[in-house]
Amino acid sequence: MSKPGKLTLEQEFKLQMLEGQVKSLDLDQAQGYILELLRQMMVKDNIMKGLLRAEL
Repeated sequence: MSKPGKLTLEQEFKLQMLEGQVKSLDLDQAQGYILELLRQMMVKDNIMKGLLRAEL
């Protein structure tokens, strides 16, 4: 299993593929993409907090 702060080889590959797509976005698309990413990260944080509370 990989370290929590590191990406797996599969994740590194996916990141490289997404890099090309992101570079082709215009400003409005990029801002929308970032906002959606931040929203999803907040949802993930809420799920993780809920799971941790359930285990306590």
